[in-house]
Amino acid sequence: MARRVTKRIKAILSSGLHPHYVEVAKTMAKFTGDRLETSLPTLTPETDVDALIAQIDADTSCVVVQYPDILGRIADLRPLADACHANKALLVAVVTEPVAMGALVSPGEMDADIVVGEGQSLGVGLQFGGPYVGLFGCKEKYVRQMPGRLCGETVDANGKRGFVLTLSTREQHIRREKATSNICTNSGLCALAFSIHMTLLGEAGLRRLAGINHAGAVKVATRLAEVPGVRLINETFFNEFTLDLGRETRPIVRDLAAKGILAGVSLGKLYPDGDGREHGLVVAVTETTTADDVEALAAALEEVLA
Repeated sequence: MARRVTKRIKAILSSGLHPHYVEVAKTMAKFTGDRLETSLPTLTPETDVDALIAQIDADTSCVVVQYPDILGRIADLRPLADACHANKALLVAVVTEPVAMGALVSPGEMDADIVVGEGQSLGVGLQFGGPYVGLFGCKEKYVRQMPGRLCGETVDANGKRGFVLTLSTREQHIRREKATSNICTNSGLCALAFSIHMTLLGEAGLRRLAGINHAGAVKVATRLAEVPGVRLINETFFNEFTLDLGRETRPIVRDLAAKGILAGVSLGKLYPDGDGREHGLVVAVTETTTADDVEALAAALEEVLA
């Protein structure tokens, strides 16, 4: 989409973008001809916003960042958006935890051009890895470049509110290989579950849920940082943060799983190439996390790190 808008092929992907997303982008780039610039994260409190700004040039179509990023860090995207727009490039923000939007400044408020995300945590079950529900938004001036079809609100002949396809050109039949999308599946059930959940929560409920998540994460991060050998990486986070355990985390995660404890995600699994990333453990805290869960994890970590 950014390439269609800017007529450029260089995309800069943040080191804080989930590596699975990066791999998908690389696969797509083999067919689209886009040139991707990627890098790997470091276990530091700082995000790579300044480095991304330095990479933007006249060939850049877009910069893609995750918010919060793979380590749970939160960055102010305004300077990055300004740098993108000064070079006529687009800022694409990826949100993997939509509950965070109940507490954080939204990417749109920070002038992001395109925002995509995963809506699974709002009303959609884990379902063994899928199907989930994708979220997609953009500035109004780019709406005709969006892949897919848009539904809008209208009024019928009797004055009653109704919803219709307001932007659907059957382009996959007419434009063929030049179409912006090819819609062949029905995600209606996932979208319906998401919509019902959001309706029941409302704005106040979403903000309250976000507050519960963040408050719980602060308590858990503080408690785990007290364990000898554990260092908290983040200065900012929502409900996910990264711990440096000082050693390879994959065997630790396996040992704790054998004890019935799901400790978190080993960065060694996501980044097996080393350079210190294998010492990282990403921990998530939600409204379902109990005090007993936290103490069990803290005690088990202390035992395996002793």
